[in-house]
Amino acid sequence: MQSDGYEGYNAVVVANGLTALGCMAHARRRFDEAVKAQGKTKRRGKAWRGLALIQKLYRVEKQARAMTPDERYRYRLEHAQPVFDEMRAWLEAALPQVPPKNATGTALHYLYAQWDKLTRYLEDGRLEIDNNLCENAVRPFVMGRKNWLFSDSVAGVTSSANLYSLIETAKSHGLEPYVYLREVFIKLPQASTIEDIEVLLPVNIDAKHIKPR
Repeated sequence: MQSDGYEGYNAVVVANGLTALGCMAHARRRFDEAVKAQGKTKRRGKAWRGLALIQKLYRVEKQARAMTPDERYRYRLEHAQPVFDEMRAWLEAALPQVPPKNATGTALHYLYAQWDKLTRYLEDGRLEIDNNLCENAVRPFVMGRKNWLFSDSVAGVTSSANLYSLIETAKSHGLEPYVYLREVFIKLPQASTIEDIEVLLPVNIDAKHIKPR
């Protein structure tokens, strides 16, 4: 499960036997905020250094974007792992020198506390350096709640979350949401087993076989 550093996710990971994966974008954001807080007076300070190292990791990801998972895994080990080694040595030296409550100290302590989760994407070329794809997918619903404000019940929240997840999963598999949902609503009443229902999941639907009317 990939997420930011909110500690509430730890219980979900333990309860479901999951592996936690961190989000480098959240670490980068803290260093970016620290750099902005310092203004132009410390362009070579610790906040700037942390941001520069993270930007190196993103440059590696840009180069590896079109690779296969196996190629990306090997490329990361060759190019991203040395950056992490440099970052770790710098982090351990910098931590005692900065008050933990200022902007730079907060960024450093977040990086330190999340280290194992943030480096875990190196273990598998299918994993992402951050969860921006997921956050981009949920952004319309976050913006939309300003219009519909809130759900009236826990059941309503659950239903909405299920529907949002289904729609975004369909989109990620190249399915047009309206066309896909129409297909599901037509065939779901005839489903009598778990297997029948699983056939209707986006991953099992061929976009070429369902056409808009």
